[in-house]
Amino acid sequence: MSGGRADGALVIRAALPAEAEAVAGLHLRARSTYYPDGVPQADFDWGEAWRASIERPDAPVLCAVEGDRIVGVASFRTPDGAAPDTVKLFQFHVDPGRWRSGIGTALHRACVERWRAEGRRTAVLDVHTDNARAQAFYTRRGWFPDPGSPPVPGDHHLDLRFTVTGE
Repeated sequence: MSGGRADGALVIRAALPAEAEAVAGLHLRARSTYYPDGVPQADFDWGEAWRASIERPDAPVLCAVEGDRIVGVASFRTPDGAAPDTVKLFQFHVDPGRWRSGIGTALHRACVERWRAEGRRTAVLDVHTDNARAQAFYTRRGWFPDPGSPPVPGDHHLDLRFTVTGE
């Protein structure tokens, strides 16, 4: 596919506005795995939110595609008020039925390559405290707890940091 990167049968490319509902469905399936009491904002129009993200020129949305099915998605941009060499990974999801198949690794690699090409030095994200699987995934790729934002009792998210040039 044009603009994509192939890893075997997997293609990583920019998401298209017409794919917003498919991305929103994947997002809901992934979030349902780490919110045992129900997904917050389940009644929110995630399809429209993803369409707006995909159309936003300063916030790339990459998707991992196998055949004609989106199996992973990542969304990132410079957070408001941050240095221009900082990027925040706002969303990163792999379809739960495809976990441990290399999709997350390939998608993360594509993100890091993009960040390097853009001259990013630091990446940040927040991960749900109950999502041990995601925390382990990020730790294996070099993410570490953000020393400038230590967790406090009652927090539902853990802030992580990644040195882009260090991978």
